[in-house]
Amino acid sequence: EQQLVESGGGLVQPGGSLRLSCTKSGFPFWMYWVRQAPGKGLEWVSTINLDGSTTDYADSVKGRFTFSRDNAKNTVYLQMNSLKSEDTALYYCATDPNGRQRGQGIQVTVSS
Repeated sequence: EQQLVESGGGLVQPGGSLRLSCTKSGFPFWMYWVRQAPGKGLEWVSTINLDGSTTDYADSVKGRFTFSRDNAKNTVYLQMNSLKSEDTALYYCATDPNGRQRGQGIQVTVSS
């Protein structure tokens, strides 16, 4: 049984930064971040390959978010900079891009 555990969310002002972490036993896998804003469906945010050499981002976060991983620690990270109110969402790490196999989620709220 896979377990994905996210951490690092919280409340931040617009323009601020947060770093999300996600641990999972049994690495490595291709990993994904998806998010769900209030009243909306799941949205793919980012992808990282097995060794972290390749990443991809949704246009809405490109240039602001950075996805990285440390396989020795079974952990992936999402560094989020220049946060906007529209980034407010429940963020999940997942082992598929549709978020079907995902963790419990971590809340990120961007508000002044």
